[in-house]
Amino acid sequence: MSTPTRNRIELPVPVTLKDIAAEAGVSLMTVSNVVNGNHDKVSTGTIERIRAIVDRRGYVTNASARSLAAKSSRLIGLLVPSSEHDILVLSPHNVAVFGFLERQLRDRGYHLLFRGVSEKAEVDVALRSWNLDGAVVLGFLDEEVDDFRPTDGTPILALDSYSSNPQTTGVRSDDHEGGRLAAAHLLSLGHRRIAFAGPKFSDVGLVRQRFEGFLQAHADAGVEWGPADRIAVDPTWEFGVEGGRSLATSHPAVTAVFATADILAVGFMEGIRQSGRSVPGDVSVVGFDDIDVAHYVTPKLTTVRQDVAAKGSIAASMLLDEVRGGGAPGDPVVIPVELVVRESTARP
Repeated sequence: MSTPTRNRIELPVPVTLKDIAAEAGVSLMTVSNVVNGNHDKVSTGTIERIRAIVDRRGYVTNASARSLAAKSSRLIGLLVPSSEHDILVLSPHNVAVFGFLERQLRDRGYHLLFRGVSEKAEVDVALRSWNLDGAVVLGFLDEEVDDFRPTDGTPILALDSYSSNPQTTGVRSDDHEGGRLAAAHLLSLGHRRIAFAGPKFSDVGLVRQRFEGFLQAHADAGVEWGPADRIAVDPTWEFGVEGGRSLATSHPAVTAVFATADILAVGFMEGIRQSGRSVPGDVSVVGFDDIDVAHYVTPKLTTVRQDVAAKGSIAASMLLDEVRGGGAPGDPVVIPVELVVRESTARP
């Protein structure tokens, strides 16, 4: 009686860098440079050829082994407060910044990991438990960033923060100038009752800076502004629609609105339309950010443009300088802004 044969299970043979180098017709060192993100001395055509082979053959880099050898995880954390998670993550401006930041880090061989934390104490836990080389924090109160003191000295970069923490690096836009430009534009058109729409703010922070610039433009023009025309609202489209609908009854003398985010401004425009009035015929609207939707709404949105590409690129470069030991926390980098005049503003 013959012994029944069993089906043999063929295990896949792991693909090695040597296999990829042989197929691509390049040296082992060249392949190693490409898969590890070191592209400085490799042509674009060679990079694309190697990446195609890597994808087709399912090569997986041994990140753990590389990390142990280099004493580096090549991981950068993007940490935001859980309480503000939805607003921060759904903000079109922030999404654009995240995209540029991730691309810049990836091009340098680093990976960006996202995490929401419920309190500032979790930041230090995240740095240690994830073995992060560095972290970018966004959305925390300035006094919270002031208290960030990573026990292991992990570099931290604070985006859009006005913290004075000497252990963090900062990158932000010129928010004060942006608020001034927005208000000065509306005042130059003849508006004298301009609403300031944005989230509640403390004595510091980007919204406060935009508000201070807004007030500066009024002072420069010799126009008094009263707090009755301040609209405290979260920077979302839905809250903007609600604010725009009620503008005629809650602020009947207002002829213009400066919203601290484009998505909020676009919401105001829709709410104003739903209330039976027009932009800019009855109410002019100015936003802040210059996200893609500013180009596509009708009328096109006048806004203050932030350079998100520069913000993401500079943030990545500054943080990695610290990670690699070539830099130390210094004065924050302030990125210029500019007014972009389109169709949502006119004389009252």
